[in-house]
Amino acid sequence: MKKIRFGVIGLGNQGSSYIFNIFDADAVENGVVTAACDTNPVKIENIKNGTKNKDIVYFADYKEMLDSGLCDAILVETPHYSHPEIVMECLKRGIHVICEKPAGVYTKQVREMNEAAKKSNAHFTMMFNQRTNCLYRKMKEIIAQGGIGELQRVSWIITDWFRTQYYYDTGSWRATWEGEGGGVLINQCPHQIDLVSWVVGEQPVAVNGFCKYGKWHDIEVEDEVTAYFDYANGATGVFVTTTGETPGTNRFEVSGTMGKLLCENNKLIWYKNETDSQEYVKTAKETWMRPKWETIEVETDGKNPQHAGIINNFANALLGLEEFFVDGLEGINGVELMNAIELSGWKQGAKVAIPVNEEEYLAELNKRRATSRLKVCDDSYVQNTSGSYGSKEK
Repeated sequence: MKKIRFGVIGLGNQGSSYIFNIFDADAVENGVVTAACDTNPVKIENIKNGTKNKDIVYFADYKEMLDSGLCDAILVETPHYSHPEIVMECLKRGIHVICEKPAGVYTKQVREMNEAAKKSNAHFTMMFNQRTNCLYRKMKEIIAQGGIGELQRVSWIITDWFRTQYYYDTGSWRATWEGEGGGVLINQCPHQIDLVSWVVGEQPVAVNGFCKYGKWHDIEVEDEVTAYFDYANGATGVFVTTTGETPGTNRFEVSGTMGKLLCENNKLIWYKNETDSQEYVKTAKETWMRPKWETIEVETDGKNPQHAGIINNFANALLGLEEFFVDGLEGINGVELMNAIELSGWKQGAKVAIPVNEEEYLAELNKRRATSRLKVCDDSYVQNTSGSYGSKEK
């Protein structure tokens, strides 16, 4: 059977990991890397010396690679600001593309990318590998089927992102407004920001964001965030994250009138009410009683294929063997939510409506980019991320 020919643009931590830990491990049944690109020759040499695939053709200019005819599909693994530009260059050539998270830094550029995707015959997806996790898939299924009733509260404490100063000092683009466009929200948390809406089945309609900039590290962007969500039906939510706390917590809880789901420690627990709590409130004749409930440890299919799962699905779907799992157009949802939290943080926690005011956000971001600190780092350094994948992401 024909294999999809993949090109990788960006050979840093993630791009090199895909080649070494996924393609070299033969984890993509119907895909092979035929081309790779980076502007840094040291990173190209790192791949040449480390991969078992000696047929890869290397490029310093990604457009030359796109025009080479060597690629059916592209993995975009570059710093965040460049994601939409590269995706659009792929799409206008009819080349299929998987974009690394986040879809972009601000919604205006992501919206332009989505419009290009709608006009292209090529397929576009996001590397939302956490959606492959059986726990999150099951949570989404239960909620969509009405298993917790009407939404009341969403809470995600995701504070096990501890990072050292050395981590931030290993890339000139890291943790700067000009290079990365943000901190823990846009680097560590795009998967959780995506999942909090994907699992629940809806976006908040407004947020209050409280961000601390360089609280735990010598960086200019946020390394601690507490956000408060408002939903259309009056439900509320809290999202808490930081790179300065250890050992940290990863606890995702969604509550409704028929019970709640708790995802923690690689288990999913369903506290299932016998009666809708709001019905009980109105009809019960007891003072202190509450509806009975049962506690269920939810069974799943046990599958959590992560990045390899997304790449395999994309290759197989392009070959007509299965349906596409992730629609790339959905990438804007997480950027929308991140932008709203960040904008609220810049406004000292004032409420920001979703959809966010794109022009206001971009104007405020550009103010910070104009005064962003120049960092001098060894940008040839590539970290081994093979041990950082699990129920959350790097």
